[in-house]
Amino acid sequence: MARYILGIDEGTTSARAFVIDDDTNVVGFAQAEITQQYPRPGWIEHNPKEILSTQLESIRAALRDANLQPSDLSAVGLTNQRETGIVWDKETGEPIYNAIVWASRHSVEVVERWVADGLGDLIQQRTGLIPDAYYTASKIRWILDQVPGAQARAEAGELLAGTVDTWLIWNLTGRKEFVTETSNASRTMMMNLETLDWDDELLGHYGIPRHMLARIASSGEVFGDISATFGAPVPIGSNLGDQQAGLFGQAAYREGLSKMTYGTAGVLNINSGSKPRPIEGLTPSVGWTIGGETTYEIEGVLFAMGKTMQWLRDDLQLIHSAPDSEWYAGQVQSTEGVYLVPAFTGLAAPNWDPHARAAIIGMSNATTRLHVIRAAVESMVFQTRDVVEAAAKGELGVSISELRVDGGAVRNNLLCQMQANILGIPVVRPKNAEATIFGAMLLAGLSTGIYADLEELESKWEVDQVFEPTMSRDQADSLYEGWQRAVELTKGWNRPRS
Repeated sequence: MARYILGIDEGTTSARAFVIDDDTNVVGFAQAEITQQYPRPGWIEHNPKEILSTQLESIRAALRDANLQPSDLSAVGLTNQRETGIVWDKETGEPIYNAIVWASRHSVEVVERWVADGLGDLIQQRTGLIPDAYYTASKIRWILDQVPGAQARAEAGELLAGTVDTWLIWNLTGRKEFVTETSNASRTMMMNLETLDWDDELLGHYGIPRHMLARIASSGEVFGDISATFGAPVPIGSNLGDQQAGLFGQAAYREGLSKMTYGTAGVLNINSGSKPRPIEGLTPSVGWTIGGETTYEIEGVLFAMGKTMQWLRDDLQLIHSAPDSEWYAGQVQSTEGVYLVPAFTGLAAPNWDPHARAAIIGMSNATTRLHVIRAAVESMVFQTRDVVEAAAKGELGVSISELRVDGGAVRNNLLCQMQANILGIPVVRPKNAEATIFGAMLLAGLSTGIYADLEELESKWEVDQVFEPTMSRDQADSLYEGWQRAVELTKGWNRPRS
């Protein structure tokens, strides 16, 4: 008799739900978009109650699609957009402000104040993270500063705070489980990377009471059940940040294996084994904790990948849908020297400049929308080389011999081939490009006994296509050098002028 696993994938632009059987066949799926709110340029917010309601409806729709009842499920796996911060009332469950999304620039001044106060080195030593408004701590601090009376209520124990996984599990379990896990917690700028616990010294500097924050658990354990919301005691058997879930779903269980996800953001993750490995411009974080053993990762995040395609579609109206970009980009042989640097909310790894802004550079009278669309596709390729090269630098550097790729954009053959050309290494696309949600579901199956071990999970990963480099290194390097010059021109653009 088949056993079924529900996958909850709460992303930045949509809430999705999958149902698979124990042979990993998809039997049910649903998706619903989440409203993006932009109160100011560079600011991005979500309604936490909409996140919850949209995710619940997606789950119900996926079960209907699978013709299953909640009681037919054996386990639930959860993955989520990371770093997004939510603060809510402990008694009523009402958020006191919108969720501040990971890419938002609300709290740049908060982080700059902390760095000016001399906290920069301490933050990086304890958390492995480069101080930036990207991470959750400054978002919580901003909300406590901006909502009248919030700090006093937090200190009185009336408020809870956390990332999206904590918010969802708290609600799914009928407010019984206030919990996160190591991969998500490692991206908050509050967890000590060595102790795997909240760092009390940093919390003191931030002014964030420890009792606001959830218990940090392992990634693969039972996080309560969904009986309060779906009437069946189905265990939540995994919880992973989306990028770590992608690394797990790509079967990168051995040190040195890597993957690149082309989602709303783009993220390179490299399995770095049993110890954190700091590399300039990139961030060491937790990959996952299973059975008391923690696997660390090296990460390079790029704020705008799929987000750039959305911008072309919704704001510039140059394409009808994201997949159209492959056809349009393929109508010209090159960009004719045009580069699009998508620093809409600043530059992330490895440059880390919150004051950079997007630019299209190198246009002439002959530039058409086809060149701009191709430049947007190529921006994903060049950004990936930025973080791959950063990973290889220094004494602790890691050289990548092949790159496993996933995310919706990898259906674009032109993108994958260009990526192989610019990197000069094979790009490997698996048969299942939904590595993020499958990573969460497979881990849920592992922790609840549906699967025996990592070896069994590894056997389920299959290659769809390998893209080998076909461009000369001189040509690839020349194109990349132009990209680097373009990036330099965007730095500091939005810095306040005295």
